[in-house]
Amino acid sequence: MWAAVTQRSEALLKEKNLLTDCLNELEKRTGVHKHYIASGTLCITVLYLLFGYGASLLCNLIGFVYPAYASVKAIESRNKEDDTQWLTYWVVYGLFSVAEFFSDIFLFWFPFYYAGKCVFLLWCMAPLSWNGSQLIYTRVVRPFFLQHEAAFDSVVKDLSGKAKSAAHSAAKEGFTLLSSDKDK
Repeated sequence: MWAAVTQRSEALLKEKNLLTDCLNELEKRTGVHKHYIASGTLCITVLYLLFGYGASLLCNLIGFVYPAYASVKAIESRNKEDDTQWLTYWVVYGLFSVAEFFSDIFLFWFPFYYAGKCVFLLWCMAPLSWNGSQLIYTRVVRPFFLQHEAAFDSVVKDLSGKAKSAAHSAAKEGFTLLSSDKDK
């Protein structure tokens, strides 16, 4: 297993992208090998998630920044599979965020909660066929949605009708106020 991790990290550090460009530049300027820079940064990040003040912000940045970047890249590509992958991630991320909002007062007190949350989010975005977002979507979200799809459609239709009616009334009221101000 360790050999596979080492081989994968070697391959990642040889890819051409913004991160490896930055690591190469840091290596050139400091004389410290990029493997050590990457390992040190990873260790500091993990320690900060375990013991640092503001670990919540770091965890949320990890769960948002790369997926947002990958989502924009997916939108701009012609490939439909990457769109589906990242839409699935965002559905699960949103569901997790709503659940966390209601349970955060209790979860906050668990030691290393943010490190666990970060591992969960990394699992959800991992480029694996059994990643978290795919697994949670196919086993939990999709069956629940399909079972209650008609009720969801009815609520959405009702709410969109009410929103259109409210917008129409507000616009009509606004035009009435504007025309009465104009007459003055």
